[in-house]
This record gives sequence, C-alpha cells and structure tokens, in this order.
Amino acid sequence: MVKRYTPRAHDPARRRLLLQSLSGAGLLVTGSLLNGCSDGNSSVSLDSGQGSAGGGTVRPGMPDGGDAAGSPISRLGELGEADENGVRLPQGFASRIIATAGQRPYAGSPYLWHTYPDGGATFRMDDGGWVYVSNSEFAPGGVGALRFGADGEIVDAYQIQAGTILNCAGGPTPWGTWLTCEEYEAGSVYECDPRGASATDPLSNKRPALGTFNHEAATVDPDNGIVYMTEDDPQGGFYRFVCDAYPSLDSGTLQIAELVGDDPMTRRQIIWHDVPQPNPPTALLTEIENLGGELGELPLVGGLIDAVLDTAFTIIPGNTPTRQQVEQSSAFDGGEGIWYHDGIVFFTTKGDNRVWAYDTADAFVEIIYDDDLFEDPVLTGVDNVTISPLGDILVAEDGGDMQIVAITADRNILPLVQVVNQPDSEITGPAFSPDGRCLYFSSQRGRRSVDGADSDGGFGITYEIRGVNGQRFFNPRAST
Repeated sequence: MVKRYTPRAHDPARRRLLLQSLSGAGLLVTGSLLNGCSDGNSSVSLDSGQGSAGGGTVRPGMPDGGDAAGSPISRLGELGEADENGVRLPQGFASRIIATAGQRPYAGSPYLWHTYPDGGATFRMDDGGWVYVSNSEFAPGGVGALRFGADGEIVDAYQIQAGTILNCAGGPTPWGTWLTCEEYEAGSVYECDPRGASATDPLSNKRPALGTFNHEAATVDPDNGIVYMTEDDPQGGFYRFVCDAYPSLDSGTLQIAELVGDDPMTRRQIIWHDVPQPNPPTALLTEIENLGGELGELPLVGGLIDAVLDTAFTIIPGNTPTRQQVEQSSAFDGGEGIWYHDGIVFFTTKGDNRVWAYDTADAFVEIIYDDDLFEDPVLTGVDNVTISPLGDILVAEDGGDMQIVAITADRNILPLVQVVNQPDSEITGPAFSPDGRCLYFSSQRGRRSVDGADSDGGFGITYEIRGVNGQRFFNPRAST
C-alpha cells in the first residue's frame, strides 16, 4: 500500500469507448453516471437493469432471501460537516478515535498501537464481544488487536503477530483466524490467532504453500476450499490456492490467472495455471544487512519504507519471480483488497482504479467499477475492501478524497465516511463489528497534534464509527 502509483489520466476517447460498450450491452447510461461528484455528498447510480448480462454491471451476490433495497447503507443521506475528529459522516453516526500509533489504546495493557495501520477485520468472541485486528505496514511490521467487550468498550490491546515486515492487508478465514500478508518480493502469508496465541512463537504460523511474492490481501472461498490472493505490483498476478485438505493451508496448489479476451466491458473467462515454483529463493541485499539490529529501533515516523524496503530483498539470479513463471498469466495493475461473498470474489486494482467481481461458479470475471466512466469520480485510489452481509461493497481510498465509498446492494455509489485535512494519508482496514453497530478503519499516516503542534511524520490513527439511537449499518441477523 505504501507503493505509489501514478494515477491513470482520464482518457476522453477511452471513456467514450467504454460508454459505447455499456450502451451496446443494454446498460442504462444516465447523466448521473457521467457526472459523479467527489465532494463527499452526491451519489451516482450504476443500475443497469440487466443483472449480470453484460460487462460493467454490479452483481453483489445477495444471500438467499436478501433484499438489496433493505440495506440501511443504501438509505444513508449526505455527509455532514467534519466532527471534532475531522470525520464527515451521515446523520445518525458519530466517530471516536480508539487508537493512535505509539500510544496505548488500553491503559491496562503495555501494548503501543503500531505504526502505519493497514488491513483489518473483526472476529466475534464467545462473550458477546469482538476483536478488531490491524496490520502494520512498517518495519518491523506485525499485527495488533483491540479486544472489545459486549458493550463495545475496549477491554484489552495486544500483538498477535511479530517478526514480520510490511504487513499490508490480508483476510479473515471462516474458521476464525487472520491471514496477514507481507508486501515485498520475499513476502509470505502468516495465519494469526485473533486472541493472541500466535504471537508467542511468531514465525511458526508461516504458510509458505501460499507462495512468495508481493502479497497484498487474501480471502477464502469455503465452499470450494480455495484461497484467493492479490499482488500489489503493476504486473501483479491474481492467484488462488487450492487446498489439499481444507481448511489446512499447509499444502495445496498455487495457481495464477490468465484473463481471456481484451474487452474490459465484457465478462471474461479466467483460466488457472499451476505455478511451477511458488517459493522462489530470495536474498537480502548487503546494504540492508548492514543495518543490523536497527530495523527493530526505527522511530515512529514515515518516509522510511520506500527508501529501504523496496529494495530489501531480491530474487536470487537464476530464479524467476512467482508472477513471471507462467507465460500466459495476466497482469492486474496493482492488486489491492479482496473479499469473498456468496460465490463472488470482489477485488480491486489501484493502478487502473477498478473493482472486479469473479464468479467462482463459472470462472468468469467482470469489472463492476471503472473510474474512467466518470468525469469527476466519486471513488479513486481503490484499495481495501469489505462486504456487508447484504452485499454492500465498501472500498477504502488510498489518497483520493480520503473516503470509504459504498457500492450498495441496490447499485448506488455513495461516500460513507470522509476524513479531512489528511491529504498525505490513506484509508485502510474497513471492517464492521459483528453486530453491525460499528465500522472500524484507519488513516494510515494520519497525524495527531503533539503538545499543540503536528507530529513529525506519519503515525496512524484508528477510528470507530458508531450509530447513535440504535442506528446500525446492517441487521446482525443478515449475517446468520
């Protein structure tokens, strides 16, 4: 996520081509589609009335008996003025800061909240509370956790993963663990216990069978025993891992996607190819080795990752990076967030600002959002994603307008949250509490005032958005 991509220039000719393709597919192209607004107030529609018949449609994969129009998110109004925390919200919601990097989120724990908070998720606990886990995209990295009681108040804070670096995004598993992904050439996936047991032996939970590459995020298809993964690289692959003995991630087959066809406005088939060498040998560069133990003593400031860790590891000559081992494989420009929902794998690519939907039943994929369709897009810098039980797709922006934007189950696009006065940061880690009361996220390099003055460099701030007077983002019964 720290890697910066040059935003793709909006090409009027390409946009006209896309719109013509939409019209040809029978999709409704309206004035609202062409005039998306990024001021945090307006919503636009992607409604085609055509289901999944053509490319560029939103098919959110509703649960059986679900009512898209019944999603509370689809009925939220415009964002209000920024509150005391610098957060713009719809009426009926309030924000609070629950953690700041370098500070204790909970007075009863010595744990200091980590720098550069990134991907996150929540896990339901037996006592009616829940845990929010959050990656640290830093060196050292790791994963931290906030434990909430049934009343929604923090009762503990602790580390669940140590000994790793550049923990970018990841994904929850159906069996209640967190897959944290390292984003660099020698990056791996680690399976963490949200309760903290994985921190006692920090590297024993490595899952090398899931491959060595610039991991971004992961999601699990429980119906077929498959893990899907994205890669944050301009030439990144779209991967899946077919388990030998689901739910064990110790052995299986790593595959990379070939995208058939070149028309972005059509549903295209994906062909999966086995990766010959999922773990190509890597080497630590000499200049990085010379840092010695200093990696564990880095200050809580920004500006270090790009200079140091982009070149920290390299593929040993004579070996081929994972994404280049299959000639037919297709490049997905800066793979980011990914989430499985009701037979559909939703994922984003930041380099071209697209949201994709892969149908696991027929192995076809389509683009459901492309910012080139908008003269002034609501959503740019697409990054982390999460999905509500009713099929609402929440996309966090890396830069852009510092928003979480919802593509609702009834096919509207609307800003849900916006953080102001933090233009050099990004929104990360969106996740709902299990009861639908709260939404968690971070401003990865958000700065807090220290003794009346801005701190040096980026720290990271983690927020909670809560409905007031019983307002919820969704009914928890929708998730059962």
